[in-house]
Amino acid sequence: MPDVKVIPTEQFGHGFIPAEHLPRGRDEHYLRNKQAKRPDGHWRNLRADEIETLVKNGNSCDDWDLLLARDPFDPRQIRNCDFHGLVRLGSVRAAALEHHELQMPVGITNSRIISCDIGDDCAIHDVRYLAHYILGDSVMLLNVDEMHTTNHAKFGNGIVKEGEEEDVRVWLDVINETSGRAILPFDGMMTADAYIWARYREDRKLQKMLIEMVQRRFDSRRGFYGMVGDRCVIKNTRIIKDVRVGQCCYIKGANKLKNLTVNSSAAESTQIGEGVELVNGIIGLGCHVFYGCKAVRFVLCDNSHLKYGARLIHSVLGSNSTVSCCEILHNLVFPAHEQHHNNSFLTAALVKGQSNIAAGATVGSNHNSRANDGEIEAGRGFWPGLCVSLKHSSKFASFSLVAKGAYPAELNVPLPFSLVSNNETAGRLEIMPAYWWLYNMYALARNTWKFLTRDKRKTKAQNIEFDSLAPDTAEEIFAARRLLEVWTAKAHLRAAGRQKRLSESKLAAMGRELLAGDPAEVRKLEVLGEGVEKSRRDVRIGKVAESYRAYGEMLHYYAVKNLLDYLNETPKATLASMRRKLAGQRETRWENLGGQLAPAGQVAELLSAIKSGKLADWGQIHEQYNRMWGEYPLLKRKHAMATLLELLGEERLTAKVWAAALDEAVRIQKYICRQVRSTRAKDYDNPFRRATFASEAEMLAVVGSVDDNSFVQQTEADTKAFLARVRKAKRLK
Repeated sequence: MPDVKVIPTEQFGHGFIPAEHLPRGRDEHYLRNKQAKRPDGHWRNLRADEIETLVKNGNSCDDWDLLLARDPFDPRQIRNCDFHGLVRLGSVRAAALEHHELQMPVGITNSRIISCDIGDDCAIHDVRYLAHYILGDSVMLLNVDEMHTTNHAKFGNGIVKEGEEEDVRVWLDVINETSGRAILPFDGMMTADAYIWARYREDRKLQKMLIEMVQRRFDSRRGFYGMVGDRCVIKNTRIIKDVRVGQCCYIKGANKLKNLTVNSSAAESTQIGEGVELVNGIIGLGCHVFYGCKAVRFVLCDNSHLKYGARLIHSVLGSNSTVSCCEILHNLVFPAHEQHHNNSFLTAALVKGQSNIAAGATVGSNHNSRANDGEIEAGRGFWPGLCVSLKHSSKFASFSLVAKGAYPAELNVPLPFSLVSNNETAGRLEIMPAYWWLYNMYALARNTWKFLTRDKRKTKAQNIEFDSLAPDTAEEIFAARRLLEVWTAKAHLRAAGRQKRLSESKLAAMGRELLAGDPAEVRKLEVLGEGVEKSRRDVRIGKVAESYRAYGEMLHYYAVKNLLDYLNETPKATLASMRRKLAGQRETRWENLGGQLAPAGQVAELLSAIKSGKLADWGQIHEQYNRMWGEYPLLKRKHAMATLLELLGEERLTAKVWAAALDEAVRIQKYICRQVRSTRAKDYDNPFRRATFASEAEMLAVVGSVDDNSFVQQTEADTKAFLARVRKAKRLK
């Protein structure tokens, strides 16, 4: 049965904080007064003539002594309103506010106001219930059914208030549906925070500290008011309860907003639109949520967008992401994620960003266990194609492109930049390593440019590595080359009928020799992947020699490009000084902290500092992320130097070695430029693409030509700049 109480009229609008939670000597407004934009002396009591005008205009008030105002105050602008409790009005004058050509007069009409502070020049019309809110200046409220704050409001943060039981705390069950990786949402949470919390579950002391830091971050006292920032517009909305709204936010036609913090600013305005229902969450700066979206227990990071009926539940969605028409359940998704189609489904996964989920994809379509405890982990650049169905538990290296198909078993794909295909006719899984580099260069090269361009954040709280070739992917390539060496050697031994068991190091040496030889000989071998699919069928590795060489080119290009970046950043550098500055062992273990890369050792130090109390709150942790990010460019350059020496089999970067490395980098850059053009040109050369056009002239008018493509032009310009940098680098002494 509904819990409906009858209270005396004199209590209506009073007693916001229960007596048992009110400190001795304090009244119910003591926290409200701390939140208030202006001090107590800012308001005055109404004059008798002002009260008379208000009464004539159909207004009522339980106690006129509790309705305060500030000058200038024109009572004629207030009509047909009821006031209860302590209501403090900002200036009210004969003026109007305009937003998107909607004009509303300053003042309050046809509304019930209960214990609120209202800023200067606000327009409040047809708000049927407004209670316990502090409104900024020039706020427009129009046609709102219910807008109020409870004394125990948490505004989406995973805390408990005084006197509350632990079971009211809001948790997000990310990555795993069984709560084994549950985290607490909080205002200011980044994907890096969610990652370290969800990843290191075995460290109980760390987990305890993270929970305590969230609880300490927010005041657990009861009695805080909801707040709406300056120049916000809220119209045609049904229910707003326990919501804190930043400046310049635009909310229109929402059904229900409950227990939220909605960050917004003049520079990064957040918008919430028609039919939206949002409960128990945090919304970052510059976000857009429109057209019937539903989100429950969530964090939506800065500059991300939910549209067209999208559903986001028990998930953290990273910055610069867009989700339309589809469902995301129990996920931690790093920045720059795209998911646009009505029947796309993503559940119980860690997706490390720069990703795209195609139509019909069901990522996590089945739990291959007796409980719903499976997970999927996908590295950066994950791209499952049309109607892909993947099983729990599966893992994918960075930039895995999964071709259309229903994959029957769990997968562990360790080969980055690969094309994964389910060949049902042949009854096998097929993987082509380095597919992006060999056949999809336009998309690969465009990747970094695309995500940088889409990063519209003014406040860049989460640091993000956008380059597809970075220390994490470089180390994946090293590991993949080792696997190709071993698998090629085993294929050679099988073909020769030799059963002798060799150590992995001897197999790798044999494979390197084979892969350095005639590619035609390697093509004769049936190279099989091991431990890739939980099934008895073969896993065929295609284009092994070509992929191995491509991986080498990718490492070489990554290394030289970063060394050229170092020289560009250090104009007075010499070859000798660069050798000294970038000397050291290659760091082989890198962590992706929500989009920011860091050596594993740095991450271990971070966690240790949290557990020791050296980093005692989330603000300090965020500052440490920034310090780590400040060190990252040099660490990346060091990794690039070690990568080049390892790849070339050299101990020292001599002038001769450097010159040869630059020449090879020039060749690779020219290859990239040609491939960007040729892979894009395939779209124009396709006769079926031409079939819908009556003439070539019509086609060019509609889609342009490859020469008109801005990214092709950009790549050609970048190639010229790269060659100029190489010429300069060759003059180093």
